[in-house]
Amino acid sequence: MNTVTPEEVGFSASRLSRIGTWMQGYIDQNKLAGTIAMVARCGKVAYLERFGMMDLEAAKPMQFDTIFRIYSMTKPIASVALMMLYEEGQFQLNDPVSKFIPEFADVKVFAGAAEEGFEVAELEREITIWHLLTHTAGLTYDFFEDSPVDAMYLEADLHQPDRTAEEVVHEIVKLPLVHQPGTAWRYSMATDVLGYLVEVISGMSLAVFFEEKVLKPLGMEDTDFYVPEAKLDRFAAEYGPSTGPSTEFTPSEAEGLRTGSGQAPTENGGIELLDAPATSPYSKPTRFLSGGVGLVSTASDYMRFAQMLLNGGELDGTRLLGRKTVELMTINHLPDELIPIQVQPHTLHGCSFGLGFRVLVNLAQAGRLGSEGEFGWGGAASTSFFVDPKEKLIGLLLTQLVPSRYYPIRNEFKVLVYQALVD
Repeated sequence: MNTVTPEEVGFSASRLSRIGTWMQGYIDQNKLAGTIAMVARCGKVAYLERFGMMDLEAAKPMQFDTIFRIYSMTKPIASVALMMLYEEGQFQLNDPVSKFIPEFADVKVFAGAAEEGFEVAELEREITIWHLLTHTAGLTYDFFEDSPVDAMYLEADLHQPDRTAEEVVHEIVKLPLVHQPGTAWRYSMATDVLGYLVEVISGMSLAVFFEEKVLKPLGMEDTDFYVPEAKLDRFAAEYGPSTGPSTEFTPSEAEGLRTGSGQAPTENGGIELLDAPATSPYSKPTRFLSGGVGLVSTASDYMRFAQMLLNGGELDGTRLLGRKTVELMTINHLPDELIPIQVQPHTLHGCSFGLGFRVLVNLAQAGRLGSEGEFGWGGAASTSFFVDPKEKLIGLLLTQLVPSRYYPIRNEFKVLVYQALVD
């Protein structure tokens, strides 16, 4: 992507520079180790700056090609992969998942506690592929604490890196759903099931499908399920608040911290190392190819993915999806009674969900600058991206602080991007 002056694409350079002042403030207060911010409009980069350190212990400054754990920003990539198979006529959105994973036909729904164990109800309707894409299937994550099913997920230890996606999914179907499919929105391991669906339908491993069908065609050279030894010197360290967790985490365990540590942000800052590059779970291949949280990436790589979405499925002459498919994925798919969505304990005000993306549907309720129809998502280490089709705008923020939402950097970043638009 070409880099231009901010004014060439309707930004004020002086107003965009406020992003740097804001980012440096977090670093000076020892709340973040380092960050990269990238803003593009009309297919051209208007802002790209790096701040702070990628590895404090090794005294490595942040670089533009630093590799980050993107955790749940894997989900949009997995959703695109599945929809590529949809375009081939391999399935319909209302197809039951049991068509491809027969065990899903026998899933039960949690119906309350019993003297010994729990009671279950039969499915009122089968889980469909649409339910998985929209997080309305009734699945959950093991880090939520508002349903007994969450504890069952935790006890099942679904995130062991030596399990395959197939093995994980076969454990999931043994557990009850939190709710009947389609009756509630609940963030969940649905996208891990989608990743396995890609494998079942395509006959390829998720890593191979990603590489051959998505990453290589888009020129995403540094996006993978692990960081090879030759690239470890570019891999960022991961940090947490010094008042928070003090142990290292597997990729999926870190995802479990994305909604907060249960502590209020400290005014004095302070961070500590959670995951060193050389000993990280991401420093070696894993058997569990997680469609939900598995990838690492760089700013330039993920910007190319986002630009493909903004372009309606095409980038530099390579088309992954048709324009109408991207439109379908990035509109609201939820009824009014399920809006706004909530990732416990946080409510995403003004936001609904499409097929793999958060979608802004009510700007006033969101209470920030933006455009209705803007879509995107974030990751457990405080990374985020958004795409605004109305303004032909992309914003990308990369850092490595677990848990996410510890500081309000995502909304602050969006405000700083939008306030700089003058044309």
